Amino acid sequence: MKFIETKLKGAWLVEIEKIGDGRGYFGRAWCQREFEEMGLDAGIKQINTSFSQKKGTLRGLHYQADPHQEVKFVRCTQGRIFDVIVDLRPDSPTFLQWDGYELSAENGRMLYVPEQFATGFLTLEDDCGMYYSTTQFYAPSAARALRHNDPAIGIEWPGEVTEISNVDRERPDLSVADF
Repeated sequence: MKFIETKLKGAWLVEIEKIGDGRGYFGRAWCQREFEEMGLDAGIKQINTSFSQKKGTLRGLHYQADPHQEVKFVRCTQGRIFDVIVDLRPDSPTFLQWDGYELSAENGRMLYVPEQFATGFLTLEDDCGMYYSTTQFYAPSAARALRHNDPAIGIEWPGEVTEISNVDRERPDLSVADF
């Protein structure tokens, strides 16, 4: 596995080192030992999946508040998405900054999202499948989110948002976020 540091400290793009032949390729998408050697939390407790039928579907920006903060390890297994992370660590030099990455079934990139980061994605084509692992169990009482178009963050999405849940659309401004 190849770990690529992002501009938001603690978040990593992870690429599969593919070993190919006439049949295709083989590669490791997860290795607890390699994550631990990088100093990353490798304690997966839950694996989730989602499927979005339409291009322009937005999910997020979600996170869990203390004491249920979680690391997420995100992979697009079908289609293409633009995944965004936002640093919510008040003492971080990149506090409230965002970054985004195209993840696709074709490029095989994965994103390690540390605790105290919100994450969400926009589908760039129809029929997108996601698979992501978390280091905490989902706790509804700790579930939080930021609004995808909050001007205090200023995310530049690479396409129009055409599908979004009412819950995500009606999130409050950042000024009342709980992180």
